[in-house]
Amino acid sequence: MAAEKKVTLVSLGCPKNLLDSEVMLGKLFEDGYELTVDPVDAEYLIVNTCGFIQDAKEESIEHILEMAEIKAKYAGKKLVVSGCLAQRYGNELLQEMPEIDVLVGTGHFQQMPEVLVQLESPAPQREYLSDNVYLYRETDTRIQTTLPHTAYLKIAEGCNHKCTFCIIPKMRGLLKSRTVSSIVAEAEQLGAAGVREAILIAQDSTEYGTDIGLRDGLATLLADLHDRVPTLDWLRVLYLYPSMVRPSLLDVYARHDRICKYFDMPMQHVSDRLLRSMKRGYTQKTLLRLLDGIRQCMPEAAIRTTFIVGFPGETPADVDVLLNFLERAQLDRVGVFTYSLEEGTPSYELPDKVPEHEAAHRRDEIMALQQEISWHKHQALVGRRAWALIDEAATETEPAVGRLSSQAPDIDGVVYVDGPVESGELVQVDITGAEAYDLTARVVTP
Repeated sequence: MAAEKKVTLVSLGCPKNLLDSEVMLGKLFEDGYELTVDPVDAEYLIVNTCGFIQDAKEESIEHILEMAEIKAKYAGKKLVVSGCLAQRYGNELLQEMPEIDVLVGTGHFQQMPEVLVQLESPAPQREYLSDNVYLYRETDTRIQTTLPHTAYLKIAEGCNHKCTFCIIPKMRGLLKSRTVSSIVAEAEQLGAAGVREAILIAQDSTEYGTDIGLRDGLATLLADLHDRVPTLDWLRVLYLYPSMVRPSLLDVYARHDRICKYFDMPMQHVSDRLLRSMKRGYTQKTLLRLLDGIRQCMPEAAIRTTFIVGFPGETPADVDVLLNFLERAQLDRVGVFTYSLEEGTPSYELPDKVPEHEAAHRRDEIMALQQEISWHKHQALVGRRAWALIDEAATETEPAVGRLSSQAPDIDGVVYVDGPVESGELVQVDITGAEAYDLTARVVTP
């Protein structure tokens, strides 16, 4: 047990990494460590990093350097770097940044208490890196860092896809799914603790269960969660792989009212030529057929996606294909990223690189069109009634902030709510105004 040792942790990157941070904090707390948000006050400085794309790597390095400065200024501190950047670059990080005391990879974060103890030994181990995959369980203590009424629920780790631009399988390994019973048990714990929205996450949620013999695993899991955990008002799923969204899954979405009709499906591109080069395993025709299928059984569904522009070999004609697709598809929300050249991925060696300035121009062009589409779709909501989950109560100067079931936290826009509401409440609102990303609404008086 730690003797009143204090720990601070900075979590970077995606919700999946955030959940790893929550498990780390839980294990440290169980072992007697005191958690603090002030790094000056802490003996151990932990940076849980992201190593997915260049921007994320740069942000991780910046935070490591910030902590290194604090370590240099105040004696007795130890700097721990965990997560994807540690897993991906290992020894290289230690050589270039000797301020780091220890690296902890994605398969060893659950060992953080032991890591910190051995840092005080005369010859501490400086690397905890392997190809192991740690999949947390419902018995693992988590320190929830999200709002009390919203929590992430990781259903699987790793990915079996071979997308040529993606380094994740090398950092996180192949698919490893939790059991349905483990996930349901954790969901019950979250609901009992006051969580109203559980957000299911994985590298590819649609692949859930295929490694443990489940057919239609995600559909089975969602139906069980809906039926067995009534304390959860909203069940939301992130990261659906388009070609794996089957009719059986759509049927579960359509039949269960507490499953948010929210489809987060990273498409990455719609040019068939580029999709083949990316090894995505589907075509534009596949995507259009899927969109039609979703809207036929759930006209109210919100569809969100992300695209990559500037992928090697992309031409202006490919961008026109994407722009035409957006006009036809009328998606609710779109994020666009410029291609990140990542060593260790198959696309790293591809010819015909697109200059960064050109990729940025293409991104801006696509986002301008999507902003117009989103604005029109939001205008159509004005005058309608909907349920909103309140994230922030009103202040003297600002209205309350909430979300519709079509808005995921920290990803999509929000709804500014006029009326007497508190954080964590689920209330009915009338939508009174709309912009491209955010809405305004008024609470329906009982």
